[in-house]
Amino acid sequence: MTTTANPVIPGDAAAAAGRPGPSSFGYATGLACRECGHSCELGAYYACMECFGPLEVTYDFPALTRADIESGPLNIWRYASLLPVRPDIASSPGLEPGWTRLTRADNLAAALGMRRLWIKDERGNPTHSFKDRVVAVSLAAALEMGFKVLACPSTGNLANAVAAAAAKAGIRSVVLVPADLESQKIVMTAVYGGTLVTVDGTYDDVNRLASELAGEHEDWAFVNVNVRPYYAEGSKTLGFEIAEQLGWRLPQQVVVPIASGAQLVKVDKGFREFAELGLVGDESWRVFGAQATGCSPVAAAFRAGHDVVQPVKPATIAKSLAIGNPADGPYVLDVVRRTGGAVADVGDDAVIHAIRMLAATEGVFGETASGVTLGVLSRLLADGLLDPGAETVIINSGDGLKTLDAVGSPYGAGGPAAIRPTLEAFEAWEASRAA
Repeated sequence: MTTTANPVIPGDAAAAAGRPGPSSFGYATGLACRECGHSCELGAYYACMECFGPLEVTYDFPALTRADIESGPLNIWRYASLLPVRPDIASSPGLEPGWTRLTRADNLAAALGMRRLWIKDERGNPTHSFKDRVVAVSLAAALEMGFKVLACPSTGNLANAVAAAAAKAGIRSVVLVPADLESQKIVMTAVYGGTLVTVDGTYDDVNRLASELAGEHEDWAFVNVNVRPYYAEGSKTLGFEIAEQLGWRLPQQVVVPIASGAQLVKVDKGFREFAELGLVGDESWRVFGAQATGCSPVAAAFRAGHDVVQPVKPATIAKSLAIGNPADGPYVLDVVRRTGGAVADVGDDAVIHAIRMLAATEGVFGETASGVTLGVLSRLLADGLLDPGAETVIINSGDGLKTLDAVGSPYGAGGPAAIRPTLEAFEAWEASRAA
């Protein structure tokens, strides 16, 4: 990545100044291999032609001020100059994800013995998860490249986001999900009217099928397969927003759930880009990763000191994180080790406890991935790996209404016992509870 401080000069004026203005992909200049560094032009490429390593978008960023960003819309397109999208993308009709709340969690901090804790609450996105961010960027790129169908393999949240974004864009969607996915996510995907395919297998099986389909259907943009470099850039906006909402500074610690690992890697990239552009100070930060024990290959590699992540077969209630062979696993290890963080995991009981704790202390009902994140935060504190005195942000990546089965009902299958509509009945009921 380059961050040359050139002035923002559009169109003909830019050419007269001796440099091109933004293209249909903004200030993105190409794709580069994350392994060997080989570069290629922008297009529907996702694997290096030299070593088959993953590709990443490169840029020649313009000079950018805080005021430039603050004058933008209250969604991810306020950061359009830092994304591989058309400069006028904000004028296009879309779902406009982003600019979700950063909530100060004093009650939860007190319960955990922490000084300052924030929750980046992604429930406010159009389909109630952070996946709306990545889909918006990949959809913009896919349309520029002439794709006619928006598609994905998914553990649920991405399926919701792809189906909704395609409906708004007026194009067809095709999503593939494991058959044992939470029913709430399946219903939510189906309601948008696209093509929904349930597959008898794990997410990794679904992902392999999607890769084969991408090779057979040249006009299908699989957001996390053949246009993955653009898709992944959408997660940077989480890092951008956290920094801006903290008053143009970076948190000392951030805890991020790990599925493919791209979210964690790109949050760190967002912090780095803001620092390199001079939008925040040059302070350091530490990145921590969270997995469920039933699908924790990155945590296992971190504990063992390995650089290679060994695939596993998922077995956890945190289905949105149930990717046994995470594509960005090795890069997660690079980030947490470079920043002095860690990767840890917790079991399903701890996940459920954390979901209820988050709701009871802050009024935030997060999905199972959020329970994993808070559960790992608690474990990191107990293990002395995370500083309770340092300002910390955790990411609530989705809405608990999507994973109701995981927490169940505290009253059992029949619901709470009903009382008669009288004061005497209420007082008797309250007395029985006190007893």
